[in-house]
Amino acid sequence: MAQNIYDDPEFFAGYSQLPRQVHGLAGAPEWPAIRALIPDLTGKRVVDLGCGFGWFARWAREQGAACVTGLDVSEKMIARARAQTSDAAIAYEIADLETLELPPAAFDFAYSALTFHYIADFGRLVRMIHQALTPGAHFVFTIEHPIYMAAAHPRWSSDEDGRKTWPVNRYAVEGERRTNWFTDGVLKYHRTLGTTLNGLIAAGWTLRHVAEFAPTAAQIAENPGLAEELERPMMLLVSAQC
Repeated sequence: MAQNIYDDPEFFAGYSQLPRQVHGLAGAPEWPAIRALIPDLTGKRVVDLGCGFGWFARWAREQGAACVTGLDVSEKMIARARAQTSDAAIAYEIADLETLELPPAAFDFAYSALTFHYIADFGRLVRMIHQALTPGAHFVFTIEHPIYMAAAHPRWSSDEDGRKTWPVNRYAVEGERRTNWFTDGVLKYHRTLGTTLNGLIAAGWTLRHVAEFAPTAAQIAENPGLAEELERPMMLLVSAQC
């Protein structure tokens, strides 16, 4: 079973205050880049894997999706999503993505944001998602970038010129990473960029677009704190197709 850190009261309290949870999709700097990857959702059956508070599910319905199924391992996340949603075409379910099985050809679009780095068996998951989509369907997901999460101690330091530097060590050593974020011992799984993309190809996906997110000049002008994101990629954005 995937670690359910989101039901930890301390973690949930801190996580709920993140701008992307307070302001929704508009609070995520990477959202414009993700939005550009998403096809027309009119009439589509959508599955959101790791749906959190349901921001994307509600947005998908606004874009004309016929129905949305939001899945998350966290009871607290699902409870919040249900409380913030008044749409009978959106269904939220508690589900462990490590063991999830979806019916064949049940969906026309799959989405996931910043969830898969919590999953140990990425290959099994993307094979399962592939069979759950109709032929030609698209799949868009984001994860923490392997460069961002590889380090044993992921935090900024300064080089001899005072420039912010992010450590990259043990990059080729895949597997568990434990970090302290809102609470101690948050479990994630590091995979190299090659392992991630080749896992998709092996599962039958055709890669359509891969982006290593960096903020635009306009975003930095509006929020100068984003400038540090130019020093290393924090997120990987992937679009694939059955």
